[in-house]
Amino acid sequence: MSEQLTLTVNGETRRTATRTIADLVRELDLLPEKVAVEHNGEIAPRSRLAEIALSDGDMLEIVHFVGGG
Repeated sequence: MSEQLTLTVNGETRRTATRTIADLVRELDLLPEKVAVEHNGEIAPRSRLAEIALSDGDMLEIVHFVGGG
């Protein structure tokens, strides 16, 4: 079993076994191509979400885009 990380996501503490931002976004039932992510105070390029590793204590703000009209 994978070690659990403790993250702060949009101001709330969350435990996860995911290891990348893209995996976390999917765990939240969001599509990586439809989000903007701030990781520890810096904007994470959408093209690199699958490469950026998460660490215990990371802080993320995730905003998802919603279509409408």
